[in-house]
Amino acid sequence: MASALSKAQGACCMRARRGDRMTINIQEHMAINVCPGPIRPIRQISDYFPRLGPGPEGGGRDFREAPARLAPLALAPPAALLGATTPEDGAEVDSYDSDDTTALGMLEFDLLYDQASCTLHCSILRAKGLKPMDFNGLADPYVKLHLLPGACKANKLKTKTQRNTLNPVWNEDLTYSGITDQDITHKVLRISVCDEDKLSHNEFIGEIRVPLRRLKPSQKKHFNICLERQVPLASPSSMSAALRGISCYLKELEQAEQGPGLLEERGRILLSLSYSSRRRGLLVGIVRCAHLAAMDVNGYSDPYVKTYLRPDVDKKSKHKTCVKKKTLNPEFNEDFFYEMELSTLATKTLEVTVWDYDIGKSNDFIGGVSLGPGARGEARKHWSDCLQQPDAALERWHTLTSELPPAAGALPSASA
Repeated sequence: MASALSKAQGACCMRARRGDRMTINIQEHMAINVCPGPIRPIRQISDYFPRLGPGPEGGGRDFREAPARLAPLALAPPAALLGATTPEDGAEVDSYDSDDTTALGMLEFDLLYDQASCTLHCSILRAKGLKPMDFNGLADPYVKLHLLPGACKANKLKTKTQRNTLNPVWNEDLTYSGITDQDITHKVLRISVCDEDKLSHNEFIGEIRVPLRRLKPSQKKHFNICLERQVPLASPSSMSAALRGISCYLKELEQAEQGPGLLEERGRILLSLSYSSRRRGLLVGIVRCAHLAAMDVNGYSDPYVKTYLRPDVDKKSKHKTCVKKKTLNPEFNEDFFYEMELSTLATKTLEVTVWDYDIGKSNDFIGGVSLGPGARGEARKHWSDCLQQPDAALERWHTLTSELPPAAGALPSASA
């Protein structure tokens, strides 16, 4: 054995002296330079969770006889696995972290509900650590707001886009007009952060949903919350029968919570009602509209307002404002007068409709509302307060819907 080893070493030395290059294959090279050492057996997951119970069925040992060489798993409590504890409804804590959501980033903003002016002020401040969405590892983020239920283009607000950043700073104030106490009780503000892509469709990063009932009138509330990704339900064709049943149940439950006969919101209108005892008639003021639905291809509308007092046998109760060009927040400040006794007025219904003016074709219906004894909610209360408080000018915001309640009767023709 020794002689064979000496012969091999001598042969290597001879080749080296002759100038021949020593060749070593890749297997020998890896074994010489990066040898991992002795291979140890890989622990199985069953070693960390021994079977319970003695005997052959239970693995022949008790749970208390776990191998001493294995360190026990440090299991975090459920609260730690889920991030910080979720604040209770109405709590003042609005800044928390979560390992599952911090990958999307955090958004900082302020909300203020001004009860006197019926406005909701949303101050979008900044975001931090957003998820990269572009090939350069950055994003072009912007923020858009919706009021739920009834999310549509009419109540969407949007910030400017910040280019090539994961930590954008906006410092923009977005304002909703015509927000009533009823909206504060039932509405939810959805704040979505998206990535703008000019070559394809914009991409969703994450969102936050804030129930407006958490706000106190005239008190600014600060938020610094992790973005969340809402997981959409699968299509009905790919669901099992049980999942389809759960999906239908959730939809029916959501509709029941929203109330029967919920219609699509098309904007808000500020109306002023006053019954004049001296002139013996109703004075209707069309003050302004806010967040109207866009009916034209340019993203705007050319709105005007028409009013009727139903039933209108003589067809003489129609009044119409002037047209405001290219706007979704028109200001009219026009008054219409209906001469009528108070007792007769109590049986009438005021129908208010908003239209988009188009040249050369029929005008588009944007939305409407009716006030009278057959109305519901704030519309009925506004009407009854006007009749009970003569000579008092009462201004209230009302929601425009895609259809009028049946109490208002048939819609007038668009050309009227």
